Amino acid sequence: MTKGHVLLLGLALLGLGGILPQVLQRAGFGELNAGLTSTALLVLVVILWVASYGWRVVRGDMTFMQMRRQYRQRYDQATDEELLRRFESLSETERQELLSSTNSEPGAASARPAAE
Repeated sequence: MTKGHVLLLGLALLGLGGILPQVLQRAGFGELNAGLTSTALLVLVVILWVASYGWRVVRGDMTFMQMRRQYRQRYDQATDEELLRRFESLSETERQELLSSTNSEPGAASARPAAE
């Protein structure tokens, strides 16, 4: 849901809050009952709206999170393709040297001295 959709929905709720008591009065509710009923319905709608927002946050189903996930997938794919292209352009001896240096000491990269 975009910011524009949220604003439109908020305006619609505001308009509904102004119209609903009059509609309920015409439907046979008394003035007090129509006001209380419309208020209760609008509060329920707002609570459900906020709860649905919280649920989307918990699930990570927000617009920003979806965009970030898509960006990360594209980035990983492009990076993998670039690394594979570079690896395939190496000579066989360079490939073997690279593979042996990466397989020989796991964690050696993190064990470098801090003085470098």
